[in-house]
Amino acid sequence: MKDLLEYLINSLVDNPKKVEITESEDNGMVIFTVKADSADMGKLIGKGGKIIRSLRSLMFARAVKENKRIQLILQE
Repeated sequence: MKDLLEYLINSLVDNPKKVEITESEDNGMVIFTVKADSADMGKLIGKGGKIIRSLRSLMFARAVKENKRIQLILQE
């Protein structure tokens, strides 16, 4: 799942080398924390949060296929 998230995020940002994705697990939930360059945060959030909501929806769909629960967090 992390590979899919990396691919999607790196496709959206201008500085993919500054993107850092960490994966942790807490109470059966997989938590992805994304850190990116501050200049790219607007691109990841999108107008009205559309991009981040879409990313979360895609990751949720993938998690359901793998019978997991996920949370996607953006950090500056």
